[in-house]
Amino acid sequence: MFTRNSQTLTLIALGASAAWSAVGAQEGPGLGVAVTPEQVEGWALTILPDGTGLPPGTGTARVGAEIYAAKCAACHGADGTGGTNDQLAGGHGTIATAAPVRTVGSYWPYATTVFDYVRRAMPLTQPQSLTNDETYALTAYLLHLNGIVDEDDVIDARALPRIEMPNRANFVRAP
Repeated sequence: MFTRNSQTLTLIALGASAAWSAVGAQEGPGLGVAVTPEQVEGWALTILPDGTGLPPGTGTARVGAEIYAAKCAACHGADGTGGTNDQLAGGHGTIATAAPVRTVGSYWPYATTVFDYVRRAMPLTQPQSLTNDETYALTAYLLHLNGIVDEDDVIDARALPRIEMPNRANFVRAP
């Protein structure tokens, strides 16, 4: 037995169902915009531990220090050991303790991973805005802050995979 309210609800439900069917006939919910091939190429970045996928470019810690001061220090502190976001330097010898400090120098297994992360995600407010040379220079600077490379060592696609990170031996490959 239908009452006036149940008839109204039935009509509303039928109308909503018809509207949903029309939306469902589309290729998607109609949100966003199409992605260009250039955008996909910018996001489809794969850099392996052995350096496969590293782009051309070079950088030194000396150059990276200037870029870091302008684009990174506000979040990570002047020397990478403080700030509102993750600590990037220090923490050596703490990984096996009750209070590990995971930084580029104390935790990360591959220098290529540092490059990859910086290139994809930094600076936080403008990810993927750094040039290859800026990314190499920032990577060199982060490695320098952790005592891994010298200030004037040139870092590029050949040199970066050869860098032995301090904690590399403590990572194992999954079967």
